[in-house]
Amino acid sequence: MTFVRTRLALDRMQPGQVLLVRMKGDEPRKNVPRTAAEQGHGVLGVREAGEGVLEVWVRRK
Repeated sequence: MTFVRTRLALDRMQPGQVLLVRMKGDEPRKNVPRTAAEQGHGVLGVREAGEGVLEVWVRRK
């Protein structure tokens, strides 16, 4: 479900804009960066933000 929300947000953005996605849970941690890259978006960075939160920066293609 996290990537569905991420994709909807990316669809509303202009090419080149950057989206910050904050998430918890093992499945989104694996799927969001992988799926974004598979769809041609740039994964600019990933970092642990504490308390189990992962932040991922995605640049829209």
